[in-house]
Amino acid sequence: MRYHLIVYVPLADAQTIRGILANNGVGKIGNYDSCSFSARGIGRFRALKGADPYIGKIGTVEEVEEERIEAVVPDDVDMTKLLREIRKAHPYEQPAIHILPMADEDTIS
Repeated sequence: MRYHLIVYVPLADAQTIRGILANNGVGKIGNYDSCSFSARGIGRFRALKGADPYIGKIGTVEEVEEERIEAVVPDDVDMTKLLREIRKAHPYEQPAIHILPMADEDTIS
């Protein structure tokens, strides 16, 4: 099954995450690879007691410039390996990662 992957990451770490995606075969569409879309925005969070925040302090709402990276994950990608590598490289203790199943375009009329 193909997936649509979305990862939110601080701007300084976006290229690292895009590299991991490409090195794992994410973003391959037809005769193209390394395909992705990015948009910048502001991420907000408050670290609660017991957290170990990369940015900010416990109990304080933080705002961070982030990049939303989206890409297609072909069905031959090892999702377990991919997610392990993203989490290892991502600076956040709890990265925001969304994985959405994709319909097969050929079956939609």
